[in-house]
Amino acid sequence: MTTELDRRSFVQAGSALTAGAAMTAAMWPAEAAAQTPAPAAPAVKPKSFDVKPMPFDPKKIKGISEKLLVSHYENNYGGAVKRLNAILEQLAGLDYAKAPGFQINGLKREELIATNSMILHELYFAGLGSDESQPGDALAEALTRDFGSIDRWRAEFIAMGKAEGGGSGWVLLNWDPRNKRLVNAWAADHTTTLAGGQPILALDMYEHAYQMDYGAKAGDYVEAFMRAIHWTNPNILFAQYS
Repeated sequence: MTTELDRRSFVQAGSALTAGAAMTAAMWPAEAAAQTPAPAAPAVKPKSFDVKPMPFDPKKIKGISEKLLVSHYENNYGGAVKRLNAILEQLAGLDYAKAPGFQINGLKREELIATNSMILHELYFAGLGSDESQPGDALAEALTRDFGSIDRWRAEFIAMGKAEGGGSGWVLLNWDPRNKRLVNAWAADHTTTLAGGQPILALDMYEHAYQMDYGAKAGDYVEAFMRAIHWTNPNILFAQYS
């Protein structure tokens, strides 16, 4: 009799403990979940970019020396691509749950600068050539419509480039998709320009683009660039964007 009572008491006590544990888990789900370690974030293989081939023979560009073009291409454009790949490697290995805000902010800012430097340098080199060319009919019509004439567009583009002489930045012929028109845009630090704008021609006004040949005479470099514009790529991009 005593044995049977002891057995019943043990079963009842065990049931009570089980029910109590279940009730505790139901009442405090957050605390219970907090005790379970979160799964580690999956590793992400970063995208890697390659330096694109120079799209012209640097010996044949009038007004800008082969030495300057090769230095600009290898050190500034190539350097931007290498820097971007290194930044992407760092970001891929970052634990965003633990990394300090200043580190995340700094890396993402440098990622933007390096990315835009890569893109704009590619556009710059794609806009140069040794053969004389003119804007295609559609682009010429749009330049006339949006600036009054091609000569007025040239005057504004040249003036903006000369105004940046001795400083740092870009002059960009942009397609503005919001207003469906072409605009000349100023850009600084590879980051500041028309939001949503789609550049079709780029003039690099950082000193590395001209100082080796022209010293402080940035205006002479701008004139040389204008004579060296090759319109094939701007024509293609304008047709694509507009």
